[in-house]
Amino acid sequence: MAYQALYRKYRPTNFDEVVGQTHIIQTLKNAIVQNRIAHAYLFCGPRGTGKTSIAKIFAKTLNCTNNQDAPCGVCENCKMAANGSHPDIIEIDAASNNGVDEVRNLIDKVKYAPMQGKYKIYIIDEVHMMTSGAFNALLKTIEEPPAHVIFIFATTEPNKVLPTIISRCQRFDFNKVSMHDIKYRLSVVCKNEGIEIDENGLTLIAQLADGGMRDALSILDQCVAYCSSHIDVNDIRKIYGVVTSEDIGKLFYSVYKKDVDSFVKDIQKYSDMGMDIKRLTADFIHMLKDSLILDYSENSTLVSDMNKDMIRKYFKLAPINFRIKCMEELMDTYNKYTYASNALDYLEASLLKISSYSYESKTHIIDSDHNDFKEVEEEENYETSYDDTSDDSDIIEKNTQKDDNNGVLEKSEISDVSRETLKQSENKNNKIILNDEFVIQLLVGATKMERSIDTNKFNNIGQFISSLEFGKYAATLRNSTIMASGSNYIVVCVSSEIFAKQINEFELNYGYEDFMEVLLGKAKKVFALDKTQQSRVLDEFKERMISGNLPEPFQVHLKRKDAESENNMSIEDHMKSLFPNIEIKED
Repeated sequence: MAYQALYRKYRPTNFDEVVGQTHIIQTLKNAIVQNRIAHAYLFCGPRGTGKTSIAKIFAKTLNCTNNQDAPCGVCENCKMAANGSHPDIIEIDAASNNGVDEVRNLIDKVKYAPMQGKYKIYIIDEVHMMTSGAFNALLKTIEEPPAHVIFIFATTEPNKVLPTIISRCQRFDFNKVSMHDIKYRLSVVCKNEGIEIDENGLTLIAQLADGGMRDALSILDQCVAYCSSHIDVNDIRKIYGVVTSEDIGKLFYSVYKKDVDSFVKDIQKYSDMGMDIKRLTADFIHMLKDSLILDYSENSTLVSDMNKDMIRKYFKLAPINFRIKCMEELMDTYNKYTYASNALDYLEASLLKISSYSYESKTHIIDSDHNDFKEVEEEENYETSYDDTSDDSDIIEKNTQKDDNNGVLEKSEISDVSRETLKQSENKNNKIILNDEFVIQLLVGATKMERSIDTNKFNNIGQFISSLEFGKYAATLRNSTIMASGSNYIVVCVSSEIFAKQINEFELNYGYEDFMEVLLGKAKKVFALDKTQQSRVLDEFKERMISGNLPEPFQVHLKRKDAESENNMSIEDHMKSLFPNIEIKED
């Protein structure tokens, strides 16, 4: 006997063998049990999702003589339906029988009673290929067919079917088969066929199938022809031109390190090997997305173990802002491939643009010698770093004053955030969090009345999202809630440590005082913490309040220009402050 393709050999013969589409199967089963059989059905959805298979199973079930266990597979009707010789189950390919004459011939045969089964069932595949004339000729028959006739239409493009036809049918929309279901079905097939394949291989085949069970079995068939009985994930990649996770990780690292020669040569090498550039871009985006998921949830089960290893090895070296920009740029490039004359050039240009994002950027860090903020050049870093070597207090301000005698700068009041307050946590993600003791000091200095007033005004933050001046300030705080309010500061709570870090970095780099003055009516600093830290700090605050062991409230001072002193300046002094080189002469 000639070899039979896997998708034909393992085509489901009953509803229980169908992969996915549980909502459709349950509806059809109930219709049979309740004897609520419609005269016309429309099955629509992506290719390889079971439309024709379910139509055949439904037809076989309706004509099965075993009412208790249909389709039984042993009665004469089931056997004839299985080998395609049942006279009352007629399959028509609308792609080659789409004219008016073919439809008229069908209509002439509809009036005759079934020869073998209870129903005469017409399964018309790719029904969208029928001409308008053929649809119109069939319209009346579909609307009022004989009691023994059932039509089942299958199509991948329901938008091309006349609305008058659709309105006369029960429509069932098939979904793409989930990766989990495809992998399970493939594992069953491999076990029956004696094929050895690991979890990563099954995952890759399921990804390549893109929700089509038939495609998945066809891919497996081709892999067996190439690899015999043992299939390795790298062999699958070679067959279908898919780059490995390791290759994508190395490519990303080269882009981040601005090693232009390396990543351009790698891309050209993949292209010469026949790798699909569009698939490479999609896989690149997928790896970046997974890396962001791991930033939010280190132990997430949404990311495969293989991808986790590659992400920790290559992607975690780059800050989250860089990876987000990289993903956005690649998604934009992916959309342009449809009209690109040379996809390779588009990808190379995109990665060159991405590489420029990792050049030196200015950021604020804390000077370990003077305990003050300063601007420095920090290469290849999008995140604020902090020197954690000194033993200074949590909050430090340097209001410097010049001594008339020796010009020495002296320390004065405590005010701004130091390296202990916003410290690096000891995990490898370098997330920046507030010191618990400092938060408790802020809570001691906060009042319920201030929080009530601020909360009412804080709820209007959405109005500033589209503001050119304050949009970026509002965007960072829009998903936060006020935990505590003092006279010149607020403590906000956010869902994750990453968001808290971003807000605290923003406070360090830009400051929220001007925005808070507009939003709340007062210039205030903003401190952020996540829900886990909030719960921990509140528990400790309550215990220390009961025991009478609360610390002194922390005094936060704002570093803003003294408007009063500016108003008291003479015209000449004010002009000199604006234009240092100006020379004022008396007239």
